[in-house]
Amino acid sequence: MKKFIISVIILTALFSCKIKPPQLIRIEGKQTAINETIAADKTFENTIKPYREKVEKEMTTVISYTPKDLYRTDGDLESSLGNLMADLCYKRANPVFNSRTGKNIDFALFNYGGIRAGISQGNITNESAFNLMPFENSLVVVELTSEKIKELVNYLIEENKAHPLSKQLNLAVTEKGYDLKINDAALDNAKNYFVLTSDYLQTGGDNMNFFKDPVTVHKLDYKVRNAIIDYFKETDTIEISLDGRFRNEKTLKN
Repeated sequence: MKKFIISVIILTALFSCKIKPPQLIRIEGKQTAINETIAADKTFENTIKPYREKVEKEMTTVISYTPKDLYRTDGDLESSLGNLMADLCYKRANPVFNSRTGKNIDFALFNYGGIRAGISQGNITNESAFNLMPFENSLVVVELTSEKIKELVNYLIEENKAHPLSKQLNLAVTEKGYDLKINDAALDNAKNYFVLTSDYLQTGGDNMNFFKDPVTVHKLDYKVRNAIIDYFKETDTIEISLDGRFRNEKTLKN
């Protein structure tokens, strides 16, 4: 009986002792400044050195030349850099689209905020292209109805900015509204149009909602940055100007 009572007491003690899980009491941190006082790890430095030198060489490689500064702010409703970006993307993308569909892109449109840097007069390097387009955006072609084109035009007029717009589209804001020509022809209400843009804008980025839910979407698997670099490599000297493709004729008259 005595052994039984002792056994019961031991078992009761064992089951009543619950092991509590560890709990976080506090978190402590220490800030370490990265500066010249920290000695470089030679092993790490030697490992990354060849890769760093290769990247630096590629980034500083000259691929074209511009005789003048190119910026997004040198015009009111168009700019030298915006015209260049839209035109070169059209030139690089249209052969790809045509080979796949047998059709041609009608015009190209991108966003003013997508241009992140200007290009100064002189040599153009790979780094210039990366600074101009640091994002991983890709080119897409959307098929839009004439009603969507009208929404696009109203957006451009309301925004009143120099969005990159290719030369195939000519838009003039007038006293009575606007005059629009696409490939030298008036808007055809019974026709659909193929517009080149980026995958970011196609999903409604920058409030370009007219690109959402198009008739068709054609992904070209071609990054905007790659199109820029390819164009620069094939073009010895960049020639671009403000040609009035988007203008406010009411302002010109006043």
